[in-house]
Amino acid sequence: MDMIHVRAVSPPDRTDRVVELLAGDPYVLNLIVQRGAARHPDGDAFACDVLAGAANDVLRGLRGLEIDVDGSVVIEPVDMAFSGRASENAARRLGALVNAPVWAQVEARIRSEGRYPPSFYLYLVIAGLIGSVGIVTNSQILIVGAMVVGPEYGAIVAVALGIDRGDRTMIRAGLGALCTGFLLTIVVTFLFSLLIRGFGLQSEAFDLGLRPVSDLINTPNFFSFAVAALAAVVGIVSLTEARASALLGVFISVTTIPAAAAISVSTAFASWSEARGSLIQLLVNIVVLIVVGAGALRCQRAIWRRVGRRARKRGHA
Repeated sequence: MDMIHVRAVSPPDRTDRVVELLAGDPYVLNLIVQRGAARHPDGDAFACDVLAGAANDVLRGLRGLEIDVDGSVVIEPVDMAFSGRASENAARRLGALVNAPVWAQVEARIRSEGRYPPSFYLYLVIAGLIGSVGIVTNSQILIVGAMVVGPEYGAIVAVALGIDRGDRTMIRAGLGALCTGFLLTIVVTFLFSLLIRGFGLQSEAFDLGLRPVSDLINTPNFFSFAVAALAAVVGIVSLTEARASALLGVFISVTTIPAAAAISVSTAFASWSEARGSLIQLLVNIVVLIVVGAGALRCQRAIWRRVGRRARKRGHA
């Protein structure tokens, strides 16, 4: 069964209330209290295991006591646990909630992707360069490789979380990183494409106008919207459930990096209609991913809140 390990430091004047909160919750196991044991911040130390399905209520209670403000709260995943009858009985009482995501972990995962060090822009540029080679050589494998290398989905989902939470700072940071990153990628890839054209390194088929790869990218249509919307839903669900394989599928199904590369290649080869189509494709994918992603986050929360209310009603019945 899924559970998390919680370590907390409480100011001494709130310790009794924390003990009451944790000890009175049937889904909190292995509670340890060490008064006066913590330093930096100073206070009383707590450690316990919590069934993941009930963790949101426990963490909400700790935040309600402002332990995260005046003390500290650390959450760690539990990879393996030999559970006894107490935890098995508690899991049965949780019912459907046993599979509920721990929203603090989900948001921490998304926020960690919402940081934009120099490597973020480096990966984006390299992905664009790989994509440009895939376009001029008509190599679908290289296009898929460029999609996997590109880190832009982390910024996109961070913006979606910012919209869901009303966090303008996160929204601005994410949109700024996307705009700067894609502009840098397009410029560098354009210069690289000029080099390819100048030395005649493009494939003969590309030169003759046989461009099946770029034609798929620069012709946005209904399916562009549909795939981006479906990918946004899958991306959010995979993040809430920590399913890396599904998230990888999102990376290789959205046309962001390939569209940016196609803008540069088409511009370098003076294919203006293709460049315009690629720009539309890029904007469609980013906007749909953000909007649908924010909506999917809100729906996920609403669904699990309803499941929680039903579980609590059954518990009181």
